[in-house]
Amino acid sequence: QVQLVESGGGLVQAGDSLRVSCAASGRTSVGWFRQAPGKEREFVAGISWSGVSTYYGESVKGRFTISRDNAKNTVYLQMNSLKPEDTAAYYCAAAFAVVPGTSPHEYDYWGQGTQVTVSS
Repeated sequence: QVQLVESGGGLVQAGDSLRVSCAASGRTSVGWFRQAPGKEREFVAGISWSGVSTYYGESVKGRFTISRDNAKNTVYLQMNSLKPEDTAAYYCAAAFAVVPGTSPHEYDYWGQGTQVTVSS
């Protein structure tokens, strides 16, 4: 059984940085998704178990960085140059896959989410 616990969300201003974390048990690929009220869940970033392969959604490329520390069983999402449109609940998800997928349907395990709010 894979357990996922997100932390690090909060309220920041536009242009600020924030790092959210996901405590992830299991030898899995991990993805970050986000969902704003009334919108579909959106792929943000994904990382393979080895950390060698990383993928990003178009809206966050160049601003967000995903990384992991397997010794700490933790995956990080560093978010820079935050915009009000980044406001959403952020979820980490895990799958026993070599390559992280970009669709929510490719993940079997989900965390409870952490709220990120960016004020203008």
